Amino acid sequence: MNLSKFSSQCVLATTLMLSISVARAGSDHGPGDTTQISSLDIPKRQASGNLFIPKPAQRQLKVETEQVMPGEFPKTLDLAGKVIMDPNYGGKVQAIVAGRITPGPNGFPLPGQKVKQGEVLAYVTPEAGPSGSRSLAESRLKRYRELADTIPRKTLEEAQAAVANEELRAPVAGVISTMGVVSGQVVEPRQLIFEVVNPNRLLVEALAYDGKILKDIAGGYIAYDGKTIQLNYLGGGQSLREQALPITFSGKSEELIGIPVGQPLRVFVSTSTQTKGLKIPLSAIVKNAANQNTVWVKGSPEEFEPRVVLYEPLDGKYVIVTSGLTDKDRVVTNSASLINQIR
Repeated sequence: MNLSKFSSQCVLATTLMLSISVARAGSDHGPGDTTQISSLDIPKRQASGNLFIPKPAQRQLKVETEQVMPGEFPKTLDLAGKVIMDPNYGGKVQAIVAGRITPGPNGFPLPGQKVKQGEVLAYVTPEAGPSGSRSLAESRLKRYRELADTIPRKTLEEAQAAVANEELRAPVAGVISTMGVVSGQVVEPRQLIFEVVNPNRLLVEALAYDGKILKDIAGGYIAYDGKTIQLNYLGGGQSLREQALPITFSGKSEELIGIPVGQPLRVFVSTSTQTKGLKIPLSAIVKNAANQNTVWVKGSPEEFEPRVVLYEPLDGKYVIVTSGLTDKDRVVTNSASLINQIR
């Protein structure tokens, strides 16, 4: 009976001591105690270079992993490009003669405003010359009209053109992209007044510095606003521009809509040549202290191992790892940049 009572007291005392230890660990009694207890549960980098990240910390950091995907994939080139307007569905409005510009019947269209094909956007009143020579041109036209039966018709038409307002009309239906004038401004011949773009008809242009790839292009991709857009290859130019050949692609209008004309892009051009490797998300690639491309591989439920890798681009969202991984590895795809900062 006494032995049973003694055992119960020992269990109670042990429980009380553990409760006091937990309470001290949770209270702020000094940096020494907190560091000693919390060091068991915080992420840390081990001497081997691996990371120890407890499960609660993984959930807090939103760490996600993904199995690598082995296979053969098209060899891809990463080229600089931009969005351009389709010349069949976009155009520019320029002045033919020098003069003073005035609004059209509905005023000046503003950027983003829709216009119809043939709609009058503005007028240009020609300046026949300095020192009131426009009045002389008007007087000359009045005199020619009185002599219309005795002078050549060509002379009368030239006099009318000298004082007539030039109508600036929209060449296509679309949206005003550029507008750079105000009422009363004097414009020069061939000066750009408006630019009309159809946002549903956009193209992507890339610059290739190796003309040999033109015969091997199978398609392309761009990554914009967190999504990958597939492109169809239309053709490549035969004249150098900035020491490169322009390559033109088209895409689905609903995917390209919203991308402004002139937006710089990275164009991933797929070729018909195949390459073997392991497909992983681009978000898994980080830089180590030596500025090497590194991937964090999950070795155990709470341990991650850094691997230096070599990779090639694929479509802007995924890459092909050609060295550093095996087909059985599972890599960190989300929050890789966060755990890479753990020391």
